Amino acid sequence: MSRQTKTDVILIGAGIMSATLGSMLKELAPDWNITVFERRANAGEESSNEWNNAGTGHSSLCELNYTVEQPDGLINISKAIAVNEEYQTSKQFWSYLVNNELIRNPRDFIVPVPHMSFVQGEQDVLFLKRRFKALSNHPLFQEMEYSDDPAKLMEWIPLMMKDRTNTPIAATKIESGTDVNFGALTRMLFAHLKSSNVDVKFNHNVDQIKRTKGGSWELAVRNIESGAAERHTAKFVFIGGGGGSLHLLQQSGIPEGKGIGGFPISGLFMVCKKPEIVAQHRAKVYGKASVGAPPMSVPHLDTRVIDNQESLFFGPFAGFSPKFLKFGSMFDLITSVKTHNLLTMMAAGVKNVSLTTYLIKQVMLSKDKRMEALRDFVPNAQSEDWDLLVAGQRVQIIKDTAAGKGTLQFGTEVISSADGSIAALLGASPGASTAVSVMLEVIHKCFPQHIEAWQPKLQEMIPSYGMSLSNNPALIQEIQASTARALGLS
Repeated sequence: MSRQTKTDVILIGAGIMSATLGSMLKELAPDWNITVFERRANAGEESSNEWNNAGTGHSSLCELNYTVEQPDGLINISKAIAVNEEYQTSKQFWSYLVNNELIRNPRDFIVPVPHMSFVQGEQDVLFLKRRFKALSNHPLFQEMEYSDDPAKLMEWIPLMMKDRTNTPIAATKIESGTDVNFGALTRMLFAHLKSSNVDVKFNHNVDQIKRTKGGSWELAVRNIESGAAERHTAKFVFIGGGGGSLHLLQQSGIPEGKGIGGFPISGLFMVCKKPEIVAQHRAKVYGKASVGAPPMSVPHLDTRVIDNQESLFFGPFAGFSPKFLKFGSMFDLITSVKTHNLLTMMAAGVKNVSLTTYLIKQVMLSKDKRMEALRDFVPNAQSEDWDLLVAGQRVQIIKDTAAGKGTLQFGTEVISSADGSIAALLGASPGASTAVSVMLEVIHKCFPQHIEAWQPKLQEMIPSYGMSLSNNPALIQEIQASTARALGLS
């Protein structure tokens, strides 16, 4: 007979999302009992792991796909503003944790690295000029610089400028960018949670989830090491298992989870660890995605700081695997197809033939072909200096929207039941960078009856809570100064 345990909150998955929600709830409701289940042996081993993502603190300082060029040539910066504000929210909460000594040594997970956008060719140079003009007039981006002067660009990105031909080029730069080790941050947060009496169970797989007659949720959990079966019930369940969230959402049977599918995309990076090369480049430099490429495949050359060691990442190169997790099953995709999402999945297949073709081509790329792509950024790159790294799996949401049946979504989305007793996070980038804003959404959706009482604490954790930064330049300056001080980014 399996052991049965009751708790207030269950978090599934020990990644950055569960770590963030658990840390916020512990501040808001310290008396609540929280249990975490993670199938791996440690926290942050899937998408949150530092080797499975680019570590960009996504704040729209360099990502060209967040600023859409409209038919009339104007640049829509609304998404860039939204993503930047969400990252400012994350930095405020991290600063609160540091200032209250709930986590320590912020330089172990976040360091200052300039963010840059880089384009080639007359048409893209004109686009970047228009983008710079639109963004630099906004108080969130007013520190941004622009240059198409090769001498200035040689100062900014010497590794990328050496041996470059005379094609028109331009770049923007902003010094306040960051490189974030989300794996280290996740582990710090779980260390804090364990010290706060949160029961974190590694090597535990959630096999089944179902609703009880009383309205709670019952989970059938298996201890992977011993094989022992356990049953746990909770009033609230958060499914934050990365790509694995979709199957558990489907098992829950909530109507809000019907008609949703997932499309897995894997990623690979070229990595250079040679000090003499790494020393020539310190920035995260984003270019434009090739035609037909998904937004997550925007090419970028990144300075990474992992365990106090600098390296360079270039990519990502997209790939395809039917797994929903890096350590998942080859049957993940096929078993996610249900009667309620079959037509949606079929429609997505028909609508995304070009994407499928692109992914097949990416999978077939040789190292020589990947080096050709790298030489668009680093003209004199040598194959022997760069190694291939397999990054994490991302599962893009497929759903029916106003844009049509079987629309492939890019970004993150919270799916929750009408009564707020269960919520699941689906999707990918900008993901981790916006974790605090996304978990605020979960809190508002699932605990509306507590929001009024929690408001003072929410305001303490996130000083801009409830306010728009865009409409308050003085508050922007105050928050940027205080978070830079707390996180050691000055």
